[in-house]
Amino acid sequence: MVYAKRPFAGPQAVLAYLSRYTHRVSISNSRLLAMDERGVTFRWKDYRAKGKTRHKAMTLSPQEFMRRFLLHVLPGGFHRIRHYGLLANSHRRHNLVLARELLHATPPPPCGCADDASAAPAPTFVCAHCGHAMVVLQVFLRDHSIRAPPTS
Repeated sequence: MVYAKRPFAGPQAVLAYLSRYTHRVSISNSRLLAMDERGVTFRWKDYRAKGKTRHKAMTLSPQEFMRRFLLHVLPGGFHRIRHYGLLANSHRRHNLVLARELLHATPPPPCGCADDASAAPAPTFVCAHCGHAMVVLQVFLRDHSIRAPPTS
């Protein structure tokens, strides 16, 4: 169940509203600015404001901060929208095409890779220092030791 204020200004406004809640956690560590005797200070975005006044800081008491934070925690048995529904992995491509048709939106431009089949794909890992492609020499699996076993 989604609470929606009435009236919404059409399907674009509904998608814009829901998109703020589908792929994000309730608050990331980078938005937390301080925690002191005054309370918890964090950055937030005022979607009604434009320009430099859009990003603001708010300080709340620890109790109020936790109350608001826990409003975003789903009860047991519920699934996040990103894992279920419109953007579920099994039907995402089809649903996005349908949503674009209903919104009369232009499809994203096709990848330029199809024109030139001889072009090499972009490297997955790039060195932050020199910008050259990095080569994966070894992959460590979970729950496996990265050290060689002792020789006797």
